Amino acid sequence: MHRRDFLAQSAALSLLPLLVRRRTNLAIGFQSWVVRADLAADFPGTLAKMAAMGYETFEMCSPVGYRRYGFGPLAELSATDMKSIITDAGLTCISSHYTTPELREDLPARIEFAKQLGLNQMVVSSPGIGANATLDEWKNAIDEINGWGRAATDSGLTFAYHNHNFEFAKVEGQLIYDLLLQGLDPSVVKMQFQVWVVSIGYQAADYFRAAPERFVSAHLADWTGVEAERAPVGGGVVDWPDFFNAGTGLKNIYVEMAPEFLPDSATYLHSLRSP
Repeated sequence: MHRRDFLAQSAALSLLPLLVRRRTNLAIGFQSWVVRADLAADFPGTLAKMAAMGYETFEMCSPVGYRRYGFGPLAELSATDMKSIITDAGLTCISSHYTTPELREDLPARIEFAKQLGLNQMVVSSPGIGANATLDEWKNAIDEINGWGRAATDSGLTFAYHNHNFEFAKVEGQLIYDLLLQGLDPSVVKMQFQVWVVSIGYQAADYFRAAPERFVSAHLADWTGVEAERAPVGGGVVDWPDFFNAGTGLKNIYVEMAPEFLPDSATYLHSLRSP
């Protein structure tokens, strides 16, 4: 290697920690789904416990839409009261997942809830179609999601789509996630990437590099590399420096792992901020 090339490469490598720290200045968050039973039993106490663990923000699951999944007690709170409890715990909440039925049934009310709670992101958590949906059914779902995105955008909110592993299957020879990226209007529907798809061979950073402006949020998880065995964030095979350097459009990140992985995940994410 020529000395000039060596110096250039060394300079680039020396900037890597700075780039990593800059991207992990994002608030360290958790997804409420993973502690839903605790939140239902003691909303203020659980939020305080998560804040003490090092979390700074979290993503709600709409209590109305997720009532039957354990969020029923939270549906009894007004958005204003919920916001006050969140603030008292020292946390913020700017994003929430919504189910397709509640968006279909009363989109204006769900948008109003978001605004009263102080959210700036609404995320649809599924396409609302069957596991064996046809290509036409996927295209219809994409049109429906675009409509929700336009309504949210017109109300001053960002709308996003959250993937699971099933979007990385094929329908009629086409990768479903590619269909979503092609069909969802990027001006009104952003993407929230579920990092767990690393377990089936897909890297978030590859998608971030291809279109960083489309990905505003991510759910974090890590993998040991063996079957479906999980590891705390930073304890598995995911290249987190690459993830954060590629994810220049990310506005928020949420750890979505079983409760036993939450403390170590928070500790690792805080470590990326260290000088």
